[in-house]
Amino acid sequence: MAFVTDATAEVPVGNWWDEANCLGVDPDLFFPERGASTREAKAVCRGCVVSDECLEYALRNSEKFGIWGGMSERERRRVRRQRALTRRAAAAG
Repeated sequence: MAFVTDATAEVPVGNWWDEANCLGVDPDLFFPERGASTREAKAVCRGCVVSDECLEYALRNSEKFGIWGGMSERERRRVRRQRALTRRAAAAG
């Protein structure tokens, strides 16, 4: 991914998903029926060079369904809770 630098920040040119392992994979794999296995979707995510960006996208946009950055919604809820606790602890000083 290329970067354009200005005086304030580096801004990526292009989209992170252009580099994703899941590009071209059937999206249904990442949105399994309730109770179905997520193993295959997570295997696609494993080793993906943009899995962190994918996960952050899902967290920022409160994605409720699917596998994002190798995590299910339940796993993402845990991350959000932990981050909220960390922010509260930091604010309390």
